[in-house]
Amino acid sequence: MLMFLDDYSEGGHPALLEALVAHNGGQELGYGEDRHSQLAAERIAAQVGRDCEVHLLVGGTQTNLTCLGAFLRSHEGVIAAESAHINVHETGAIEATGHRILQVPSPTGKLDPGLVDEVLARHGDEHSVRPAGIFLAQATEAGGVYTAAELEALCAHAHARGLWVYLDGARLAQALAALGARLDLVAACGVDAFFVGGTKNGALCGEAVVLIDHGLRRDFRYHMKQRGALLAKGRLLGIQFARLFDTDDLWYRLGARANAAAARLAGGLTACGVPPSAAEANQVFVELPGDAVERLAAAVRFHRWSRSESGTLIRLVCSWATDDATVDRLVDEVRRALGSG
Repeated sequence: MLMFLDDYSEGGHPALLEALVAHNGGQELGYGEDRHSQLAAERIAAQVGRDCEVHLLVGGTQTNLTCLGAFLRSHEGVIAAESAHINVHETGAIEATGHRILQVPSPTGKLDPGLVDEVLARHGDEHSVRPAGIFLAQATEAGGVYTAAELEALCAHAHARGLWVYLDGARLAQALAALGARLDLVAACGVDAFFVGGTKNGALCGEAVVLIDHGLRRDFRYHMKQRGALLAKGRLLGIQFARLFDTDDLWYRLGARANAAAARLAGGLTACGVPPSAAEANQVFVELPGDAVERLAAAVRFHRWSRSESGTLIRLVCSWATDDATVDRLVDEVRRALGSG
């Protein structure tokens, strides 16, 4: 069975496993105060290119919960696309903190200034939840990638209205690879806080939160501890991120590798007569007609995204570990499912 369901089903990249073994011996301070976590924070901050705090957490849902729980006051909510991970795939974690997600429909998963203003227009006084910030994902759940111009315009618009901008970076390496950019772009565009994805880019687990806005930094480690995000053996995260951001640009290269696999897949699907509707980073969305989806499901695991009269839109995700031979096997399976193989 071929697996194109997600980009975290593999284990860790060999270089990270080697680093974990190499630094396994001896004692270290706990809760992110070990030398490896400090080194990781320094290396990530250097890439961001401005004053910031860096904190290492275990996973994406925990990170979003901790960040938004820390940033929002009791009467505040966060604006997000309807398809946002915090709205669809996190089991009400944000709502469980007592905060509302102020949803707005967006087929691409992207927000824009007009959509933000639509939400603000509905929440104008103390009789409704006050929007305090914006949740973005880069890349989005629907496979889109914000350009630098789009991100900069959205951040400027948000700040003019007193909103902070928080960016979910689970697939940030892939998005930056698509843009030919590096981490400093995120800060330069005006994002106030974001996380650097590790789980979906070669790490066994881990996300690195970057806090730029000073107001959002307040008591953050207290919030981490309260939500079980302050890992006692913090070096397990620190070793991995220190290696990902070593001088060989491993984090960036793994994101580019996932995108290259997705581009190869997109080309193969196009040759089969079913060109993808979206393939900007490492997520490939393609509509298959009739019973082709069921036939493909016998050999491949994937996510069924939506259905229409013309067919079923599916998502195929490539990772840092997806090789050319596996992509070609998938294309052959698609061709057979379409009845042309």
